[in-house]
Amino acid sequence: MKIVFKDAAMYQNGHITSGDLYLSDGMISDPFLRPDFVVDAKKYCIFPGFADVHVHLREPGFSYKETIATGTSAAARGGYTRVCAMPNLNPVPDSPAHLEAELSMICRDAKIRVYPYGSITVGEKGETLAPLEIMTAAVAFSDDGKGVQSDEKMEAAMTRAAALNKIIAAHCEDESLLHGGYIHDGVYAAAHGHKGICSQSEWGPIQRDLALAKKTGCAYHVCHISCAESVELIRQAKADGINVTCETAPHYLTLCDEDLQEDGRFKMNPPLRSREDREALIRGVLDGTIDMIATDHAPHTAEEKSKGLAGSMMGVVGLETAFSVLYTHLVRPGIVSLEQILHMLCENPCSRFGLGASGIIPGTPADFTVFDLEQSYTVDPGSFLTMGRATPFAGTEVFGQCLLTVCDGRIVWRDKSARAMPADL
Repeated sequence: MKIVFKDAAMYQNGHITSGDLYLSDGMISDPFLRPDFVVDAKKYCIFPGFADVHVHLREPGFSYKETIATGTSAAARGGYTRVCAMPNLNPVPDSPAHLEAELSMICRDAKIRVYPYGSITVGEKGETLAPLEIMTAAVAFSDDGKGVQSDEKMEAAMTRAAALNKIIAAHCEDESLLHGGYIHDGVYAAAHGHKGICSQSEWGPIQRDLALAKKTGCAYHVCHISCAESVELIRQAKADGINVTCETAPHYLTLCDEDLQEDGRFKMNPPLRSREDREALIRGVLDGTIDMIATDHAPHTAEEKSKGLAGSMMGVVGLETAFSVLYTHLVRPGIVSLEQILHMLCENPCSRFGLGASGIIPGTPADFTVFDLEQSYTVDPGSFLTMGRATPFAGTEVFGQCLLTVCDGRIVWRDKSARAMPADL
């Protein structure tokens, strides 16, 4: 089928320009005459498919929380065509055999492209390094959910990863500084009698790892940074030529501990920090210190999230709302440009993690998402495709409705309101 999207606002090469998008049998095409289907796309924006380097799909091992099918369906609904799946699974992907078990499920059930992480240590226990050299299917290595506590183990992992030209993606958390904390050690914790997590538990390991990355030459990526000190350490490391990138999440850029409620949907790790930390993160986005935005999509059951701030499990979902939250709270008020947000959702993650070219490129399989930026909706967890329901944005109005997502020349999401969109390519 030959399809043309007429007069759309399209993001290409770092800029948004008006133009026509031509598709022929699921491929991005050069212009042609006599299309079979014409979409009047004046109201719409067409972006390359988003990439998220930090999601939890929970399979194998925890399919009562999420499945590869439900998690990737949620991703497609949010405009994502590529995700990197974290390794805190059962079995942990700490060997070729365990990676293959995960990959077979991905091949069977994934709606979009999924790239699995391998763990840094066996069982993510921090004791014995996994056989990194033979885990060739891993997109990168991480012990996400747990910080590597041993300096020696992290240096050895970085040395081996550098030789393999692979990334070490670190969950930075010094367990000796947690003291049973579960929200930010700030004003809200003090006022409501909660145990706090200090910022040093995050920036201390980052400081250590940056020195090790400099020593070993490892490509180092810092997961979900949340505090001002982390931003400054990474900013300085980049100035010093250290091979480091980092991510933050939509909730850290748009919320702080002043927004906390006595509800498990506000509990994640790291926690929502102070207003000053959030402002520092935004400055890091604006000056390029923060390279990409990842959701840390982490679904849990309703029961696991029903025990308030103290008793609920850490983690919130975010794939279906990420772009809308960022657009509503950062782009519409003029804080961050739309182009900057798209750069962090498209080119940067793909380039750093080797996920393939990001863009609307003639001669390649169609890989894009279509949004109506003027269409608003109220975040309703009951309508999510993910099995997780815990989001701090429940009940809020956001702008930017994803109407269509195309991955590898196939429609993987089509909103019920997208009557003008093709049903097939």
